[in-house]
Amino acid sequence: MRPMAALPADATTQAAAAAAMRRTFVRYMREGPPPRIRVIPGSDPAVPPPVTVIIPTVDGTRGGNLGRLLDDLRRQTFARFEIVVVEGDRRQGRAINTAAAIARGDILVTMDDDTRLGHDDLLERITGVFSADPSIGIAGVSNVIPPDASWIVRRAMRELPRRSSKLVDTVTDSDMAEHPCLAIRKDVFYRIGGEHEWIPRGLDPYLRQEVRRIGYRVVVTPHAWIHHLLPSTLRGILRQYFRNGVGAAYVARFYPEFVIDQTLDHRARPRAAGSRLTRAVRYLGRFAGAVVTMQWIYLATLASYAAGYVWGMRRLREDSL
Repeated sequence: MRPMAALPADATTQAAAAAAMRRTFVRYMREGPPPRIRVIPGSDPAVPPPVTVIIPTVDGTRGGNLGRLLDDLRRQTFARFEIVVVEGDRRQGRAINTAAAIARGDILVTMDDDTRLGHDDLLERITGVFSADPSIGIAGVSNVIPPDASWIVRRAMRELPRRSSKLVDTVTDSDMAEHPCLAIRKDVFYRIGGEHEWIPRGLDPYLRQEVRRIGYRVVVTPHAWIHHLLPSTLRGILRQYFRNGVGAAYVARFYPEFVIDQTLDHRARPRAAGSRLTRAVRYLGRFAGAVVTMQWIYLATLASYAAGYVWGMRRLREDSL
């Protein structure tokens, strides 16, 4: 693949204009500043690649993590893909929609800018799942704790629900397919109206719900994994969960119809979110469980998330985020 470089100013403008014109599939579109779009074409730019990798990023570096991800992608055994990097849009859903609108691949693969790929045949395994079963709409991968992670990260990711997930041996219907590495058929993505652009939290469960709604499966790919880590310090972890609580409060306050419950393992199916009181009771149950099992990091994140949620419910306006 070619080294990544910024498009010339005129090409960047054209790409943003093309994205704006072709975003008719987006169901929840609001105007925002045009992002910077960087494109790495496939090995033969004249031939549309079957896969488009989409990477939203706020600052274009993520402390060097984006560069490391691009190096991981260059080592993939499956090389017939392009990369679209959307820089400067804090709304993840809108950034992904912008890239999807100009994507040439029939399969879209979203990755976070701090995702680390677990092995060099990851894309090959993902594309094989789609080829084998046309009923699959989304294919995710497992999130494995790497051996070089710090002790605080290893412990936190073992304690916190959904922060890591076990490898599977067969294609497994799952609620654990998530944006750090999530593949979706482009025609399915267009049919459901793309990502939700208004909500800052809950994009993963929304996307899975909509894909299932039109009759497609959501699965995890066997023997395929990434490393998507928490911040390296306890303070950083707690700050992240405070922000998550603020984002959840925003959705609950202004878009309660998009509050969707999530499961804690692969095979369970999501249940109805329930009333605010029901969710509060469940949350208190998690507090109690963390105390009984002496999962102190989990307990601290629950408290930090709750503090962010309360702050958000009291302070946020609809134009805050």
